[in-house]
Amino acid sequence: MKTRNILTIVLAVVVVILAYVLYASIMRPVKYDNEYNRRSSEVIAKLKDIRTLQEQFKNTNGRYCSSIDSLLAFAENGKAILVKKYGVVPDSLTEAQAIKAGIVKRDTVIVNPLEKLYEEGKMLTPKSKINELKYIPYSKDNKEVFTMQAGKINKSGVEVSVFEATAPIETYTYGMDEQTTTNKKADLNAKDNGYAGWKVGDMNQAVTNGNWE
Repeated sequence: MKTRNILTIVLAVVVVILAYVLYASIMRPVKYDNEYNRRSSEVIAKLKDIRTLQEQFKNTNGRYCSSIDSLLAFAENGKAILVKKYGVVPDSLTEAQAIKAGIVKRDTVIVNPLEKLYEEGKMLTPKSKINELKYIPYSKDNKEVFTMQAGKINKSGVEVSVFEATAPIETYTYGMDEQTTTNKKADLNAKDNGYAGWKVGDMNQAVTNGNWE
């Protein structure tokens, strides 16, 4: 009788262990994807801000910036034109008519680019953390930097400015399951024009899209 009880207990423990192993094997990729998506959203938010700063840099300098440190220096110390509007345009008038009538006034001022972009609500990164914009979230020690390039390409006989900022998958998945990351990287590379990571812009095309869009 005792032997039968012991055997029953052992079998019950084995069943529990097998059930846990099965559950863990099912949940492992789900947990990986949830963490991957969470990290990716933070990386993408930074790439959107880098694009915003690049567009402001180009508006001011006629080209894109090839260095993220130079881009941040421009953002904090550069100059940009900000048009401020005072007054409300009545429904019965256009803005031009309201300005002509003196109901609305516009004033052009020179400000630094960050002030302009934050006033326009175009930045996602808190102003107090703008110096951390260059670092890829969740990378080793949170210190790996986005890779940035800029230059010109010939498009139908016209030189066009281009830029690209990238975060390879290995950077923002640091500390996650390496085999799953390797498999995901292979899948991404296998896609047409695939890039194993997140990027905005393209050195071979005059686009400012991100590959998440």
